[in-house]
Amino acid sequence: MISNQILQNTIDGMKSIARVDLCVMDTEGKPLATTMSSAENYEGLVAAFTDSPADSQVIQEYHFFKVYDEHQLEYILLARGDSEDVYMVGKLATFQIQNLLVAYKERFDKDNFIKNLLLDNMLLVDIYNRAKKLHIDTDVRRVVYLVETKNEKDMNALETVRTLFAGKNRDFVTAVDEKNIIIVKELKPNENYESLMHTAKVIVDMLNTEAMSKVHVAYGTIVNEIKDISRSYKEAKMALDVGRIFYSNRKVVAYNNLGIGRLIYQLPMPLCKMFIREIFDGKSPDEFDEETLMTINKFFENSLNVSETSRQLYIHRNTLVYRLDKLQKSTNLDLRVFEDAITFKIALMVVKYMKYMENIEY
Repeated sequence: MISNQILQNTIDGMKSIARVDLCVMDTEGKPLATTMSSAENYEGLVAAFTDSPADSQVIQEYHFFKVYDEHQLEYILLARGDSEDVYMVGKLATFQIQNLLVAYKERFDKDNFIKNLLLDNMLLVDIYNRAKKLHIDTDVRRVVYLVETKNEKDMNALETVRTLFAGKNRDFVTAVDEKNIIIVKELKPNENYESLMHTAKVIVDMLNTEAMSKVHVAYGTIVNEIKDISRSYKEAKMALDVGRIFYSNRKVVAYNNLGIGRLIYQLPMPLCKMFIREIFDGKSPDEFDEETLMTINKFFENSLNVSETSRQLYIHRNTLVYRLDKLQKSTNLDLRVFEDAITFKIALMVVKYMKYMENIEY
């Protein structure tokens, strides 16, 4: 169904060109959009015209027209005046509104198709049949972006994204839940993963400035067939979750750049608990005091470099060595040894993942 605002804009434009007052009513005679006053006084006439077999009729110096959506009567259009010129303007307005109905229905059908495609609600044969009917190419390169907004039903963010992709009629902007905006973007032959990152950053910057929305953007891998769009969507969803757990400081997260976080995210919880229990003998690495954790994190940031870490922590090198020795005694892991450092780093990430999963359950 076309919004009343679209109808109003349409007849306002027609009036500014033809200087003829118009009114669009529903089949019960209630005005939906009008350029004239007292339009509600014609409910009885509209009801009589609706029941008549005529598609157009002159009643009390007004031209009445029926507007159909395929074979279903959708609107009644009134044009003020009974001349041939007014009749022509009324027919043009009727034709324009009928075209709008077709365009909006096609857009709605495409939107439903894309949603069902993303959610894997279609059989393979149906995907290609529906795509052909909707004139959607099946063998072009595409990628799925997922934009997570801070607030539910953030219409400003949704409209801003639609505006950003408005000139690209081969891209689709939709939503399947309250907080996530989905963009299915068709790619040019020369676009690569570097281009995808640039587009994601543009989306973030645009939403921060235009819609005043704090968002996170994730995207999947490039697919070459329409049937694989759901895979790119699932990858984008995973990237968003993994980014939320392990890379919370990133505004943009790419599925192909998740590193070890993607591996940990797919581990079953019993295996994670077993790993922590075996490595730390029942303790958890996040039970260390703040000073120890800060030392560990800074040591990792500086690629296990003792001198640089002590300099950035503003402590003597021997103090850092003492802290590392103390940690080794309590965990049997020497962070100066690469293998032990890797084990400890993974353990920290596993604990983050376990906490995230526990919070979801509760």
